[in-house]
Amino acid sequence: MPRYYGMYLDVKDRLGIVFGGDAHEGERKVNYLLECGANVKLFSPDNEISPGLRSKADASEIEWIDRKYQPGDLAGAWIVIVADTSSMDTNEAISKEATERNILLNVMDVTPLCTWIAPALIHRNDVTLAVSTAGSSPALARRLREEITSDSCQCMRWANVGPILTEARKTVRSQNIVCCPEKWQWFMTPEWLDKAEKSDSEKAKSELIEGIKSVACKSCAPFGSCQRIETPLPTH
Repeated sequence: MPRYYGMYLDVKDRLGIVFGGDAHEGERKVNYLLECGANVKLFSPDNEISPGLRSKADASEIEWIDRKYQPGDLAGAWIVIVADTSSMDTNEAISKEATERNILLNVMDVTPLCTWIAPALIHRNDVTLAVSTAGSSPALARRLREEITSDSCQCMRWANVGPILTEARKTVRSQNIVCCPEKWQWFMTPEWLDKAEKSDSEKAKSELIEGIKSVACKSCAPFGSCQRIETPLPTH
């Protein structure tokens, strides 16, 4: 089993091709590509396409080709997903063409033919968390996703205040304040998280910014590399 290099892909305005338009995996893959801004072309016979995807085709949200794969279909694609894996011959033919064209390919649940695999994803505000088992156990990845998003797990609370942190960072950068991640995290305490969730967001942002200013990296040029040796952190 290969060790996969974790990354996120920018598919905006790029052509994503999906083979298979069923109401489960095909529809899920098409919808996620659309959410990420891709231009989507779907290959699916008329008797296999889901009502939801048919509606998207009718509304010109996707391009629908009423048939299964034929050689040459990958022309112009940036990323390809095979959701209908019922024919191993077809899977292998698509894999061969993707290799020849150097196109990113995912053949669902046929890991040896994939050049990338889809993790279980968790979205909250601008935070996206990916859980992967390198294709060995999709069920485990889904289970971990459920655990992480459950009320008993506190880690995703930070994603709830992501917009506050984003605005604070914009302010800090606009004032040419350089501060290393260690010092940011000094003020990102459970106590601050409680305040940010429960009180006025502007007040929480101001408190964070003032804290960052108090330990700003004095020796770094604006937006430079922090030397992490300038200002001692406050002691409790």
